Amino acid sequence: MKRRLLSSFAVVAMLVAISSPSPAFGRHPEIEDALHALQKAKLHLQHSNHDFQRHRVDAIGAIDEADRQLRICMQY
Repeated sequence: MKRRLLSSFAVVAMLVAISSPSPAFGRHPEIEDALHALQKAKLHLQHSNHDFQRHRVDAIGAIDEADRQLRICMQY
């Protein structure tokens, strides 16, 4: 369940990133917000006493991949 939620969040973050037009050399506040939210979720997972029925590791991996993709988007 948590994995699906985090994967969905990553997809939403990517949709936000590509749906809002911005100049090539401008800032991307929506992407920055998504990166911040992903890092907050990752920290929560890393420091949680719960393993979320063994989905924590997969969720952290999904967050890392979403972070990587968003940082690529930030270059444009």
